[in-house]
Amino acid sequence: MIDLTALLTSQVLGFALVFARIGAAMVFMPGFGEALIPARHRLVAAFVISLGLFPATPVQAIQIGSPLELLPMLGIEVTLGTWIGLCGRIMLSALQFAGFQVGMVSGLSNALAPNIGSFEGSTLIATALMMAGVTLIFVTDLHHGIIRALLMSYDIMTPGAFMPGDLSEQIVRAASRSFYIGTMIAAPFYVMGLVLNVGMGLSNRVMPSLPVFFVAGPLLMAAGIFVLVLSSPYMLKTWLDHFANWVGQLTF
Repeated sequence: MIDLTALLTSQVLGFALVFARIGAAMVFMPGFGEALIPARHRLVAAFVISLGLFPATPVQAIQIGSPLELLPMLGIEVTLGTWIGLCGRIMLSALQFAGFQVGMVSGLSNALAPNIGSFEGSTLIATALMMAGVTLIFVTDLHHGIIRALLMSYDIMTPGAFMPGDLSEQIVRAASRSFYIGTMIAAPFYVMGLVLNVGMGLSNRVMPSLPVFFVAGPLLMAAGIFVLVLSSPYMLKTWLDHFANWVGQLTF
């Protein structure tokens, strides 16, 4: 005779392990873990996605002798999920870094914006780029790839397998890659700032009476906005390609 209570308990414990990893990942994952989304909605979304993916995961029904045996497994799964979500959030921070650099170069660093999922004191350009990047995740259906990556993560990191050395190495690689992407997509503004500042310096040497501060400020802002309008599609496309490649690394 089948013990229905034991069967349901083992299935619930297995689902708890899946929810621990996927729920922890979605707390930080770009698109799903944004501060603008209410916490209850994020929790319900993580619960529904975990419930839908549970039959496809290799997590089996769990039989434990005491509740304490479940704690180490839950701790490992939460750590792995947090690591996945943090790597995604670090990749998104490339847009924040690029926007901050654009604001500094173009003289718009004082145009502060509310903390909409970005760092405190974020500039308006950084917040706009970040929100555009999150929007593109859903517009291009990349959020389906994120969900698939969460499922395929069980092929790379089997349940209960904890690799602290590899996790720390991947965090460092994600941070260095994010810094590289942010610097690369902000490069046109470095060139613009260098050319304009050198030009204004030479103009001041030729005509010392020129009020450089009053001329350079509006000129930098106008040039920065003009270059941003021209380059922002390429900036976002470059970031989206790199982010999609990172998501793809979890699906192979």
